[in-house]
Amino acid sequence: MLDVRRLRLLVELSRRGTLAAVAEALSYSPSSVSQQLSLLEREAGTPLLVQVGRRVQLTPQAELLVVHARAVLDRLEEAEADVARSLTDIGGTVRIAVFQSAAHAVMPRALTLLAAAHPALRVEVTEREPEAGLFDVAARDFDLVIAEQYPGRTRPLHPELDRVALAADEIRLALPPGDGVSDDVMDASASLSSAASRPWVMEPVGTAAREWAEQLCREAGFEPDVRFETADLMAHIRLIRSGNAVGLLPDLVWAGERPSVMLAPLPTTPHREVFSSARRASVTRPAVVAVRDALARAAAPSPPTHLSVGDD
Repeated sequence: MLDVRRLRLLVELSRRGTLAAVAEALSYSPSSVSQQLSLLEREAGTPLLVQVGRRVQLTPQAELLVVHARAVLDRLEEAEADVARSLTDIGGTVRIAVFQSAAHAVMPRALTLLAAAHPALRVEVTEREPEAGLFDVAARDFDLVIAEQYPGRTRPLHPELDRVALAADEIRLALPPGDGVSDDVMDASASLSSAASRPWVMEPVGTAAREWAEQLCREAGFEPDVRFETADLMAHIRLIRSGNAVGLLPDLVWAGERPSVMLAPLPTTPHREVFSSARRASVTRPAVVAVRDALARAAAPSPPTHLSVGDD
């Protein structure tokens, strides 16, 4: 009989690539992971790993076993969901990975709603970049991820995950308040060009937000002078508000409150999509359903009173 815990180690190795990465993810030692996989080889009656340089590689038999192991793990998760649905109270723990502005704007209200409706439910929230969060949910490190996708960009697809839209989040040009820009900047076609010569704040190189922002500026005919680089959108707001930069900010960052910077529209009125993803095997679990319901209510549109160019 094949041991389910050892099968999971094999699945994790196929996903993460190295014994060290599996050990770190599951809080084991690399030697313990290696020993458990050796025992799985004995149970399977065939070699599952071959040494290739300093790394190990799965044999064809191991790849076949991984397919079945994933199905077994999914069925076990579905069984847990069925048992949970038979109970009258919703409890347990839901682990959520969430990107920064959603953590700021959506999670507080969602947690308040959940605490009132399901006091026995424990929710653990960790800030993660969307791509990492999607991977971690697929790997069973989290139960749910809140992620975002910028126009014209796609995230890596994980067939074992579903996708539920939460919000269409408009992105606007953000300018220092009262800096004397003219009202014609409210024309979307002129908004970007008006900021071409200014210092910019953007997210780090390699992120979807940075790639999208740079492309937007290039389509407007200029290369942005990026002097400040940070993933912290609260830092973006402070740099813009203090007059040190301009930038691109999604509406969600204001959490329904009045913005503290000038906001101008962008060409084509771009929106990023905010969505949640869970493993398909767990989507009927009552705790996951309850969290998603609270997230949907918390993310319901409530546009802020925009401080726009030309306002007093």
